[in-house]
Amino acid sequence: MNAKLQEILKLAISSEASDVHLIEGMVPKLRVRGQLIEVNNFPDDSALIAEMILSTLSPDQETRFKQEKELDYSLEMADHRFRANAYFQQGRMAISLRVIPAAIPTFEELKLPEIFKSFVEVKQGFILVTGPTGTGKSTTVASILNEINKRRNCHIVTIEDPIEYIIKPENSIISQREIGFDTNDFARALRSSLRQDPNVVFVGEMRDLETISTALTVAETGHLVFSTLHTNSAAQTVDRIVDVFDQKEQVRVQLAAVISAIISQRLIPTLEGQLIPAFEILIATPAVKNCIREGKAFMLDNIIQTGADIGMVSLDYSLASLVKQGKVTEETAMSFSLKPSALQNYLREIKII
Repeated sequence: MNAKLQEILKLAISSEASDVHLIEGMVPKLRVRGQLIEVNNFPDDSALIAEMILSTLSPDQETRFKQEKELDYSLEMADHRFRANAYFQQGRMAISLRVIPAAIPTFEELKLPEIFKSFVEVKQGFILVTGPTGTGKSTTVASILNEINKRRNCHIVTIEDPIEYIIKPENSIISQREIGFDTNDFARALRSSLRQDPNVVFVGEMRDLETISTALTVAETGHLVFSTLHTNSAAQTVDRIVDVFDQKEQVRVQLAAVISAIISQRLIPTLEGQLIPAFEILIATPAVKNCIREGKAFMLDNIIQTGADIGMVSLDYSLASLVKQGKVTEETAMSFSLKPSALQNYLREIKII
């Protein structure tokens, strides 16, 4: 790896940056607490940027990158890992690097709600963690998987593109497979996982019909499956999965049978300039399963609002709670709300307005 790039990555780690951006013709930038800042005293040298990007690639990866024009992979430096996406823009090379913490954060460090402890004990089903890009989905799943690793004696198989957190075996066997390195694609790796005696399977992302269909089948056959989707809510998640298929009624029945929980999360800037999670949490009660089966995903929001006693929470209630605790401003909460009127109602209820 290029020495200058190592300097930038060390700076990113010491600055607690979440991402590093290198683009030919531009000064490198770090994303720190949600804001992009320039790397000081860096020469405006496109050739150096190109050299830095190419230094992260093996000969095979460089060939694939130049052929396919984009590439996902991972890097290691000292005790840290980085998720990389190299790409071209306007004919010039660029790379985005996500900083992966050296250790998998605990539930307490991530400020996850108490209900997450129950997910560790689920033996069979389908748990989805959703949200926009950069909202900590992979970190949340890694934390849950590591808790399973600590508490249960089982075989955990992960299929990722690329591998982010390295899970060190404790009470469990860990098999982590990377697309393009250990296997060629998600769907094939999922089918193969059924012959690997797994208890828990993590699919890094469900990108196509075949992967979603296979993931549902793995959950149906007695395994606990985790995956992520870029959706904004539980209702949208259900609709996104169903809409991929032609046989919608059949997949609604299949999804209703296996779903255990859908978690939608955001990372909200606090008054101290840190990031704190806000959640929508749907637990698959008989009423939830019935709504999915009957194609009434639009009713899930109402079920979430009345399910607080079993750990369900709406995103707007979660945001209102952060305002009440004095951790985020009302304006910030409003900017992340999908239903500002609902958030205002919650704020009135807790006497913020």
